[in-house]
Amino acid sequence: MPHAYRPAKSIRVLLAEDQGMLRGALALLLGMEPDIEVVAQVAAGEQIVDAALLHRPDVALLDIELPGMSGLDAAAALRTEAPDCRVLILTTFGRPGYLRRAMEAGAAGFLVKDGPVEELAAAIRKVLTGETVVDPALAAAALGASPHPLTTRECDVLKASADGATVSDIAAQLHLSESTVRNYLSAAIGKTHTRNRMEALREARRQGWL
Repeated sequence: MPHAYRPAKSIRVLLAEDQGMLRGALALLLGMEPDIEVVAQVAAGEQIVDAALLHRPDVALLDIELPGMSGLDAAAALRTEAPDCRVLILTTFGRPGYLRRAMEAGAAGFLVKDGPVEELAAAIRKVLTGETVVDPALAAAALGASPHPLTTRECDVLKASADGATVSDIAAQLHLSESTVRNYLSAAIGKTHTRNRMEALREARRQGWL
């Protein structure tokens, strides 16, 4: 089938990727597929829902690490705001924790970026028909991974502790008492088997829990 041919109803795709060169390359390659049309491209997480409501894509292809709002948080928002849009996570970070969070957020697929574009195009078609598509190696790793040990609040205080925020800063940001923040940080440090909150933050990110 020649690339110039377009069926009457192409699959409409929203692409969220903060690296401009990669975003452009993906849009170009997917646009060469006869039944796929990239209708919107965004570089930041907080732009995803608005773009989805404006362009009404069939599939949203989301990176995880995005400025503002992560692709995982955006996936959860799309489930509420644009429930007809299927979400496919495409990331450099093939971590079991990310996979679990993506599925909890309602994503229909999870692929790492080192695969061929033909595989990505096939995954887009599959999720549109209701299938779930997960990178096989990551699925196997997730089965053997330990459960996510951190509570929502422990995750919140770890994320808020980035960039050298003090306990007082975190307490003000999250509307908690300083003693409560210390308790959450202590619990997170213990559960990640680290020595301090910065190590706990790094370990939680490495595992894909944040």
